[in-house]
Parts: sequence; structure tokens; C-alpha cells
Amino acid sequence: MIFLDMLGAAERQNNSMLCVGLDPEPARFPGTLKGDASKIYDFCAAIVDSVADLASAFKPQIAYFAAHRAEGQLERLMDHMRRTAPHVPVILDAKRGDIGSTAEQYALEAFERYGADAVTLSPFMGFDSVAPYLKYHGKGAFLLCRTSNPGGDDLQNQRLASIEGQPLLYEHVARLAQGPWNLNGQLGLVVGATYPAEIERVRAVAPTLPLLIPGVGAQGGDAAATVRAGWRPGAPIIVNSSRAILYASSSEDFAAAARREALKTRDTLNAARPAAG
Repeated sequence: MIFLDMLGAAERQNNSMLCVGLDPEPARFPGTLKGDASKIYDFCAAIVDSVADLASAFKPQIAYFAAHRAEGQLERLMDHMRRTAPHVPVILDAKRGDIGSTAEQYALEAFERYGADAVTLSPFMGFDSVAPYLKYHGKGAFLLCRTSNPGGDDLQNQRLASIEGQPLLYEHVARLAQGPWNLNGQLGLVVGATYPAEIERVRAVAPTLPLLIPGVGAQGGDAAATVRAGWRPGAPIIVNSSRAILYASSSEDFAAAARREALKTRDTLNAARPAAG
């Protein structure tokens, strides 16, 4: 099943727009797991098991594994997610952005080594940095567009005087992803929940693309405003929450607490979606 079909099926089956981010920090692990990097798999697998029927996607952030020499644990986790929740797509949050043979190796890492269904990319070096990922049939790629960090203004919010209409840089990225760059029909955009007005602008420029929206939860993004700005029939949004779910409890009940937080977030997102008809 290609990525967008898988995403739509998961959204329907789990009645969810919630993406659960997997950003394991051993120093924040609960109880007997605290501080033990060898338990990254155990912690994340317990979270996955607790929310598998509530998520439309999982998003492991590769740096949290690599920093602790836990790539092997990430491979195990990817296998576990495929067994436990085969209907839920996995987006590898890698933010790769190189070109040529190096980009080909990063694509191989994401889709063959880890078996991800989609990956996040930086488009700063142009289409050359995206094209190698599009060779993988049915795999998704999310381009950084309007990110949730304040420093995003430094580049993303600058006008391009050389292009007709002088669009902002992030608007231009959205147009490219909606149009000439979307060779396999599986591109999406990353847009931060902290800027709902700009989510709406991206949606106007890219009316059919899936939007991966981080920033809800610990970063303070408004879940309801995010849905109103970005969700349209046939144009999915994937709203990510990581720390608020992962670290909902510092005790041995962490998985049950994560489930309660995920359920609350999912229901908040659903309540903001306009009723059909």
C-alpha cells in the first residue's frame, strides 16, 4: 500500500489525525528505566502498544536514537511497529537535505534499512535533494516548509523578489511541492502548529497535500486552531505530539498515562474538525 493510502486508512480506522512522536530521552524515562539508554526500545515499544489504536502515524526522530548509539534499537522498534500496528504508517523524522549519491544513501537508510513509510526532508538544496527519495515507489516525503521554531523567520518568511508575485519562501516551497516536484504524488509539507494563520496560507497554496504539523502539546500549539487552519476534506493533516504523550507520567504507569493523553489529544483534534455536510 502506498503511503497516502495507508495514511488515509489509518485515519479512518483509528478515527484520528494524531501522530505520536517518538523522541526518547533516557534522562526522562520513568521509574526503573530512568537514565538507561539500553531501554530505549522497551520504553518506545510500550508507548506504541498503548496508542496503536489511537494514532494515524508514528514519527520516530532519528537523532534521539543515534545520539545514544541506539540505531539497532530503532531497527527493532520499526519491526515492532510493523507487527503491532501494521495499519499505522511510520514517518522517519530525519530532515535530510543532501544531494547526489549522498542523498541516495540517506534514502536507502530511511526506506531500506529502517523500512519507513515516509521521511522528512530539508529542501534548501533544491529538487536534487528530494529526487532520490521519489524513486521509491509509494514512499512519502515531507518537505520542511513553515516550521514551528521562532528562527524559521530568518529564511522561511523572506520574500522572493525574483519570482512573480514575490511569494514568501515557504509559500514557494509549498507551490513546488504541490506542483512540479511531486513526481510520485506522495509529497507533503511540514508546517508548525504555532503559526495557524500560516498553516491556512500553506493550505491555500497546496490544497491537496498532506501536512505534517508538529508543535501541539509541549510546544504550545493550539490543537483546535491547527485543525481549523489545515484540515480540508481529502487533504489530510497529521498533527504530531511527542513529549506531552511520552512523558505524561514519570511513574511505572507511563504507558497508561500516555494512552490517556493521546486519547485526549485525538478527541480534541476530532472535535475541531467540521461536521460532514
